[in-house]
Amino acid sequence: MVSYAPSLNRFVAAFLAANVISLPAFGQGMGTQEVERLLGELAKPEQPGWSQIEDSILQQWSKSGSPAMDLLLRRGTAALESGDMKAAVEHLTALTDHAPDFAEGWNARATVFFHMGELGLSLEDIRHTLALNPNHFGALMGLAVIFEELGHEDEALEAYRAVEAIHPHRPELHEAMERLSKTVEGEHL
Repeated sequence: MVSYAPSLNRFVAAFLAANVISLPAFGQGMGTQEVERLLGELAKPEQPGWSQIEDSILQQWSKSGSPAMDLLLRRGTAALESGDMKAAVEHLTALTDHAPDFAEGWNARATVFFHMGELGLSLEDIRHTLALNPNHFGALMGLAVIFEELGHEDEALEAYRAVEAIHPHRPELHEAMERLSKTVEGEHL
């Protein structure tokens, strides 16, 4: 899979190495070439149709290749949306247990853990997500937010920059980068 951020591979590799993981490379197989093409389009800063491209990518990433696993993902995300965190964790844990190579299962559970305030567990699932799909802009955004919440401004800024290289249109991205660059790098005269 092509990576669209030169610093992304270095950043993801450092994050994964620091957390000692050895998972197989991203390879869900469902629409991989189409997703790569869409990621290339999404990375263009002057992309007027970025929202539709993002939706198409997310739709492809949500396909596990198994109707049963897709059902677990839908049930887990529905439970999250309804505020039933216990059920969300149960469905998504079943998903990650039965489909450990499906990045979106890990990402969805990372989101649930984040909403529960379980930042360590969320980081662990983000680590799995990025090992399987280094271009997962949602997981990178979550990583940046967690790093910022934990006071790791340098790492947060680097994660936001990795997101920008893949998806420069993410809401609130540039505001967060500007805020952190002032803190990390100081004011430019």
